[in-house]
Amino acid sequence: MNTEPKRFYLSTRDKKIGGVCGGIAEYFNIDSLLVRAIFLFFLLGYGSGLLIYLILWALAPKDSAL
Repeated sequence: MNTEPKRFYLSTRDKKIGGVCGGIAEYFNIDSLLVRAIFLFFLLGYGSGLLIYLILWALAPKDSAL
């Protein structure tokens, strides 16, 4: 059993641009396509998706496990 706390990392395995959506999908154990659709909705609907993506991309560490 893994006792380490769960942490958010940029995905190196499921990455299209920066690995943010793949990292969120791995963290919540959901499909990355769903996360990408949510970001697209916020990008087109409210315009905040791009800002959130860029902030997460700049601040989140990369996943070192390959």
